[in-house]
Amino acid sequence: MAGTDRTQSLILGGPAFVLARPQLGENIGSAARAMLNFGLSDLRLVEPRQGWPNEKAIASSSGAEAVTDGARVYGSTADAIADLQFVYAASARPRDMAKTVLTAEEGAKRLRAHVAKGEAAGVLFGPERTGLHNDELAISDAVIAIPANPGFASLNLAHAVLLIGYEWFRHGDQPSSRGPVRRRGRHSGKASSKEVMDMFLHLESELDAAGFFWPNEKAQRMTRNIRNMFQRASLSEQDVRTLRGIIKALAEGSPKRKRT
Repeated sequence: MAGTDRTQSLILGGPAFVLARPQLGENIGSAARAMLNFGLSDLRLVEPRQGWPNEKAIASSSGAEAVTDGARVYGSTADAIADLQFVYAASARPRDMAKTVLTAEEGAKRLRAHVAKGEAAGVLFGPERTGLHNDELAISDAVIAIPANPGFASLNLAHAVLLIGYEWFRHGDQPSSRGPVRRRGRHSGKASSKEVMDMFLHLESELDAAGFFWPNEKAQRMTRNIRNMFQRASLSEQDVRTLRGIIKALAEGSPKRKRT
């Protein structure tokens, strides 16, 4: 293929690129090709509509087997990002919630900083027709928005992947063929998405038992706002453990109050 030098070693690794509910195999393949163009190889698929593996995706990837062969499929977005400490949502807008909005360049610089420190990070992309759900935006740390013609701002999935991938690659001083270094053992770095989600579910269960979510028709929006509020705090592992202890203590009631 023109522009490809088979004598050179492939650059692989980088942050995860998560495609939520992609509709067409061709778009997955084109996204995989764009990822490999810029040294990215961690492709995660959430409920691809046409299934996986997919012949059209493989054909459209134009030889990007280093990405497609290792692609992992998940049943939910929460599962796909569970191990990540930082998640950036690629979206045209944060809609009606308070959310930090970054350019692709700013997002790439942050991703580089996370990976350099051994922190697991990723970018979340929504389906071609509808984009990400509000609930998915709420559990993201920030939004990466790509400016475009306001009268025709919808980007093809692979185009969005390519633009962010390009910014990732050009901000690497010395691209490495290795992925992010995973920290071992207990530490108080940024909590993983799963740890934060488990805390959310714990808190929401107790709030529901206390009758907090009223009226019922506002419960979903209230839940989303609570999650977005905590997500902006960029909770550490120790923060999450402390908050879960607080939630448990409040739910069980104060021993001092029980004695009075």
